[in-house]
Amino acid sequence: MTEPRSSDFPFPLSTTPFAAPRGHVYPSFMEVVGGTPLVAVPRLTEKEGLKANLLLKLEFFNPLASVKDRIGVAMLREAQEKGLITPGKSVLVEPTSGNTGIGLAFAAASMGYRMIVTMPESASMERRKMLALMGVTLELTPAPQGMKGAISKAQEILEKTENAWMPSQFTNPANPKVHAETTAEEIWTDTAGAVDAVVAGLGTGGTASGIAHALKPRKEGLKVFGLEPSESAVLNGDDPGPHGIQGLGPGFKPDTLDIRALDKVIPVTEHDALTTARLCARTEGLPIGISAGAALFAAMELAKKDEWAGKTIVAIVPDFAERYLSTALFSGL
Repeated sequence: MTEPRSSDFPFPLSTTPFAAPRGHVYPSFMEVVGGTPLVAVPRLTEKEGLKANLLLKLEFFNPLASVKDRIGVAMLREAQEKGLITPGKSVLVEPTSGNTGIGLAFAAASMGYRMIVTMPESASMERRKMLALMGVTLELTPAPQGMKGAISKAQEILEKTENAWMPSQFTNPANPKVHAETTAEEIWTDTAGAVDAVVAGLGTGGTASGIAHALKPRKEGLKVFGLEPSESAVLNGDDPGPHGIQGLGPGFKPDTLDIRALDKVIPVTEHDALTTARLCARTEGLPIGISAGAALFAAMELAKKDEWAGKTIVAIVPDFAERYLSTALFSGL
């Protein structure tokens, strides 16, 4: 196939064969968060007959390889600045399906905090081991209870643990705020304002809500689409249920989700998420996670439509395939 040219897009393309040197040294690992790349997918575009310019925002370029690194650092920095927590004294307690716990764990270790995480036992082994590696105390809850079970257990631990504090990713306004201030700004800058739609999975809803609040006022007609598992399409009026798209569909509407800021919530099946993640790996050489597969599926469905021809759609890729080695993504390989 012909490689993409700058003239093919309404925004500048990098002309160097490798990423450019940064020209500076970071004072700590925490300052590396953000600044993740946007990449085109020319082979997928040709193979799937896409009519829109589809770009992927690769959040696994964050230090601990997920979009949740942003909120982990943001929530702890804000809490410390407000005097809510003290290094060496406070104990952090958080319910999570994995990536937020990992994002918090690296920030907690860097800042001097002990941490306890509750998570459904259905969370991948990779997530559990990463948390343990960084010194987190892990409490598993029954898989059928989903995130509600993990939240209940975390609240129980919070009440009986001295000097405990919960970041509360599902209610903490620092969550959507950091996406409005960083993720959205990066998308706007890197596309030179040519972005027409953003597609993001809904777990806490912070990513989609923050991006919508930051970008919609700047460009008339810009759309932000959320997505949730078809098997637990609560935001579309269905009952919560078990599903295999880790990180999405907690089974309730979080406070950090501003549903009014979104144009639509698209249901995606676990099968379509898995199939699309594998397709991306084999077509682009880009191994993405399951929730990223869901976002890519939804974005490609939009990009195939005539109404999106020539427009630019950005799909948020929350994490990398290696966080799913023990899951259905790798079954039969």
